[in-house]
Amino acid sequence: MSTDASQDSHVEYIRQLQDRAAIEALILRYCERFDSNDPVAVGDLFTPDAVIDYNPDTPNILGRDMAATIAVGLREIFAATSHHVSNIQVSFDDGFSARALSYVYAWHRYRADVPDGYLWGRYRHRFSRTGAGWKITELRLEAAGTRDFHRERMHPIGRKP
Repeated sequence: MSTDASQDSHVEYIRQLQDRAAIEALILRYCERFDSNDPVAVGDLFTPDAVIDYNPDTPNILGRDMAATIAVGLREIFAATSHHVSNIQVSFDDGFSARALSYVYAWHRYRADVPDGYLWGRYRHRFSRTGAGWKITELRLEAAGTRDFHRERMHPIGRKP
């Protein structure tokens, strides 16, 4: 391998490590801003044409409506939330798009007088590199299980029988 090719490979490897770290931070920031009741900052993490698919029974949330839609849930449904993400696996389609699978455990305290809700599942993300850095273009929530959760049906994780 020539020195130039070796150096190019090294530079690409470093860039991919930086991109992976930025994408992982973006996933964690989504949880932190959601739990902080900051819908505007949550919306800023997405592209204007982004789509959130939380479950099969409610309309998808679109990028242009993101902050306003999330604000309603945070204001009217949740008194507090706590999202914990792990097992983050990032893959790159090319230098400008990526996807990730991560596991999520989420606790929800409701404003209504009902038991706290729990969810164990996965996030499936897609990302695009923009002039402002990496942004979320798609988020799909899939559930392995729930307890006293506010949504009756969830997308399954695709577990084999």
